[in-house]
Amino acid sequence: MADLEEQLAAMAGSIEWPPTPRLSLAVASKTRPARRAWAQPRWALAAVAVLAIVATLLAYTPTRTAIADWVNLHTNLRHTTALPTPSPLPSGTLGSNLGLGKQTTLEAAQSAVGWQVLVPAQLGPPDAVYLLMPPGGPSQGEVTLVYGPRPGIATANETGVGVLVTEARGSVNEQFFEKTAGPDTTVETVSVDGHDGWWISGKPHMFVFVDSNNEPRFETLRLATNTLVIDDGGTIVRIEGHMTRELALQVAGTLA
Repeated sequence: MADLEEQLAAMAGSIEWPPTPRLSLAVASKTRPARRAWAQPRWALAAVAVLAIVATLLAYTPTRTAIADWVNLHTNLRHTTALPTPSPLPSGTLGSNLGLGKQTTLEAAQSAVGWQVLVPAQLGPPDAVYLLMPPGGPSQGEVTLVYGPRPGIATANETGVGVLVTEARGSVNEQFFEKTAGPDTTVETVSVDGHDGWWISGKPHMFVFVDSNNEPRFETLRLATNTLVIDDGGTIVRIEGHMTRELALQVAGTLA
């Protein structure tokens, strides 16, 4: 045992021990009071200062109003309204949505009415033909020729129709024009190859004539635009379209 103690004592002198810490400093650090609130990092103090400034500005009415206006302005600038999608032209045969009667052919319409259906050569063959018989139509029937785009004639955006040529047997009473013409409509007497005619310009919506049974017919002008009416030997021809008076008379002059 004595030999062991002597060996341990000899080893103690040769071992390098770490320096003994100063216990007084360690105790002082444990007992030091916590850092005060005002000793927080600088960024915290800056944030507090900014909040104080904002609160002061908001308390001042003019400044608060200016800020609100600025927010509203930028909100409005970023607000967009979805534009409505344009409505497409109606599907189906040209003029099928105008209530012109039953779609047919020119030959079939001619056979059904028994009187000569006139066709304007300047417009060529119609793109569609409709037949309206009694009781919905006049006493001897009504035939409508429908034309799409033609040179010099604008089409109606809602229908895609350029010209309507509507024909029925009957007569025209000029007094009806005065009673049915609106404030934006004018009626002018014209002549087409020796036949009486009337040029109705503006925005007419109603046309009145007397059918072969002497019954008045109140009909809607489908395109609500300039209209030329002709009494061709007892056949009332109505030409509707976005065209000038001169062009309408040219078209009417080629009826055959």
